[in-house]
Amino acid sequence: MDKFSSVGNQEIEAIENLYQAYLEDPESVDKSWQQFFSGFELARKQYPEKPSGIKLDNIDKEFAILNLIHGYRQRGHLFTKTNPVRARRKYSPTLDIENFGLEKGDLEKTFQAGNEIGIGTAKLKDIISHLEATYCRSIGVEYVYMRHPEVVQWLRERMESTQNSEEYTDEKRKHFFYHLKLAVGFENFIHKKFVGQKRFSLEGAEALIPALDAVIERGAELGMEEFILGMAHRGRLNILANILEKPYQNIFKEFYGTEYEDDIAQGDVKYHLGYENEVVTDFGKKVKLKLVPNPSHLETVAPIVEGMVRSQIEYEYQRDYSKAAAIVIHGDAAIATQGVVYETVQMAQLPGYKTGGTIHLVINNQVGFTTPYLEARSSTYCTDVAKVTRSPVFHVNGDDVEALIWTIKLAMEFRQKFHSDVFIDILCYRKYGHNEGDEPRFTQPMLYKAISKHKNPRDIYADRLNELGIMTHEESREKVREFDQFLEGKYKESEKIEKLQIRKFLVKDYENYELPSKAIFNEPVETGVGEEILRSVAEKIYTLPKDLKFFKKVDRIISDRKMMVHDNRLDWAMGELLAYGTLVAEGHPVRLSGQDTERGTFAHRHAAFVIDGTEDKYFPLKHVSEDQARFKVYNSPLSEYAVMGFEYGYALSEPNGLTIWEAQFGDFHNVAQVIIDQYITSAFEKWGLMNNLTLLLPHGFEGQGPEHSSARLERFLELSANNNIQVVMPTTPANMFHLLRRQLKMKMRLPLVVFTPKSLLRHPMVHSTIEELAEGHFKEIIDDPVAEPDLVEKVVFVSGRLYYDLAKYKTEHGISNTAVVRLEQIYPIPNKQINEILSKYPNSTELIWAQDEPENMGAWPFINRKLDCLGFKVVARPESASPAVGLMEKHKKGLDQILETVFKQKEVVAS
Repeated sequence: MDKFSSVGNQEIEAIENLYQAYLEDPESVDKSWQQFFSGFELARKQYPEKPSGIKLDNIDKEFAILNLIHGYRQRGHLFTKTNPVRARRKYSPTLDIENFGLEKGDLEKTFQAGNEIGIGTAKLKDIISHLEATYCRSIGVEYVYMRHPEVVQWLRERMESTQNSEEYTDEKRKHFFYHLKLAVGFENFIHKKFVGQKRFSLEGAEALIPALDAVIERGAELGMEEFILGMAHRGRLNILANILEKPYQNIFKEFYGTEYEDDIAQGDVKYHLGYENEVVTDFGKKVKLKLVPNPSHLETVAPIVEGMVRSQIEYEYQRDYSKAAAIVIHGDAAIATQGVVYETVQMAQLPGYKTGGTIHLVINNQVGFTTPYLEARSSTYCTDVAKVTRSPVFHVNGDDVEALIWTIKLAMEFRQKFHSDVFIDILCYRKYGHNEGDEPRFTQPMLYKAISKHKNPRDIYADRLNELGIMTHEESREKVREFDQFLEGKYKESEKIEKLQIRKFLVKDYENYELPSKAIFNEPVETGVGEEILRSVAEKIYTLPKDLKFFKKVDRIISDRKMMVHDNRLDWAMGELLAYGTLVAEGHPVRLSGQDTERGTFAHRHAAFVIDGTEDKYFPLKHVSEDQARFKVYNSPLSEYAVMGFEYGYALSEPNGLTIWEAQFGDFHNVAQVIIDQYITSAFEKWGLMNNLTLLLPHGFEGQGPEHSSARLERFLELSANNNIQVVMPTTPANMFHLLRRQLKMKMRLPLVVFTPKSLLRHPMVHSTIEELAEGHFKEIIDDPVAEPDLVEKVVFVSGRLYYDLAKYKTEHGISNTAVVRLEQIYPIPNKQINEILSKYPNSTELIWAQDEPENMGAWPFINRKLDCLGFKVVARPESASPAVGLMEKHKKGLDQILETVFKQKEVVAS
């Protein structure tokens, strides 16, 4: 039972005890009780003839009113006037006073409960009026589920003391109209100028433009220097033009242009493009704005924006969360159901991913393409995901621009004070169908009948300004005509533009890097590090502070590392860790995240050691040198999609650093396939985005079944074109060392997909010397050190773990007429090195591609297509719909068949 729902003798006695405690020490009782008793004391002093005790005649009415107040705070959002085009659903019980034990006759009575909402002793009708104005007009609020009392109290006092409104000056109101004029006028102009063309209009939600202007202005006042925006299609052109100040003529040209003038091969539709700019606020402060490109996978951009903000906060603003923020603009249908939203929200307060709070704005059209909201979700609101992290939610009538701006400013203040997410659900509508060529009346005839008669937010606000005597209708119409003429002039300017220009994103960040090209791979990148430095870094890796105590088995790990350096036989983990250590020593930050990455899924890495008896950890790579760059490793939440997106965004904003996402098992990346398809492999051709994100995907057929074997090499190779990514499968610690260092030492920034081993992490044949790390570079191909090349009759190319099985078989059987060559870099294909190696074997008559994967998977489909002129024959497992078998014995039989087939002394027949 709610503590205010009824008041019996026991409750009155408890209240009396609370009152006596308050008299002794006001701070000993809850803030709400302090306010109530303060009002009671004030009334008792004014009317001394009343009894000095708390047992007044109307005590149960007082508490009934407190219950009513709580009802408004908790459920007032269900009874608002927030929907501009249709009646709200009915909820019960209502907030009628009869539901709280009150009567109509109480309306004129005076109650101390008014102190609870800051208006002092007041009549019940005035208390209700205050609550209605605060919670049930154009703004509805959900916040009482939040757990921190100081946060709830701050919101409550800010809202109730102002009734969620502000009295603006005439100049401010003219300023709001100015932005509505831009928003509505822009949409109207392109609607009549480009008839029938898709633009994903903002019409019905034009108040978003003055709202975004307000969040930038208020944010700048509160110290904000940068906003990074992510959004889907709807309204993007309007925001590009009227918030980021992309030239109107450039946008117009994108409606009818035929050719690009720069190096972007394919480009993208105009409502996917991004933009960055520096704008000046009304009070003269410069603010950086970045709108990130977005594919048709609507919510994909959200984690990317978060990663970019985190990177900027760390490197540009020295971890000051008040300097940069994410603004993510959602659609109602997408935010309610796209799983990546939940994944992203769950990262909001995690140490490795928090960004100091995101402003979430929802363009709530009340429909998803053709699906009405009642068929689109089970939750009451599309924003109910916000309750997962107990973030406040504001529901605002999109026709009430002043209410929306008030909410925006409050949200910005909340974000800056508490560094927490806040959601604003803008109830509006979509004037046309899903796009401007769609007919919405097929599926929503009643809704669109109402919409067709509904005024746009600009004209609604013009009526209000006319009523207030601020601007006549003729004056507002004249301003609209002037803007239309201005746009006509910009359209004429667009006709003079010969070719479209897609302005590259983050131009300054990438000005020192070359565009991706194969020419960069023609010459090796020197990545060796002096032996003295390597040994020094290694010592840091295998040394733990003597004054700290660690889990017993840690001693074995440390001693093993020390011994392998002493014996000059470095395993995979040491090769990898030395790459990180030397990079941070040279000023390149390293960030590694994924599921269980601190120790590694296969317990090989151990980049962190838990201090015994505590939750604290010691990271050896954070202690390489005094002036080193940052080394960060985070165990991610159990998410692939959002975390990979986050790391892509992080890498986007920090090209000087090595940013890595590691899959627990390589095939788990398939849950993040959208990030791979839409960003990692295609973002440069579409949007001019360069990025050096590295993916570590454990890959190897070791009899562990279909879900723990294949990282789907074939998928990445299908997506490889125009030197867009690097696809690599290194087989030695030294090559892994040089590969990771090459990622930062080469002149371009290109995504790197590394198929890392599992069993090879501790394989006795897999080791490297310090000399191999100290000298040279990454080897795209590793030749077979055969004694007499002229005797070789068969050359076998292979990638990954299978090489060691082939090498072992060859040695055990004394085979000398076969060379086994490792193709370490599969894309870009090292054609030059392939031809050089083949020329070493002039008497070879057979060329084989051997792989552990089924014939329809792995590298073979790609090799067969790209190198068909060389006459490769394939040895692989049989074609399959599943990547691997489920039984170990069946797996071994398949491997034996591959080995026997490869080394047959006759023509090869595929398995």
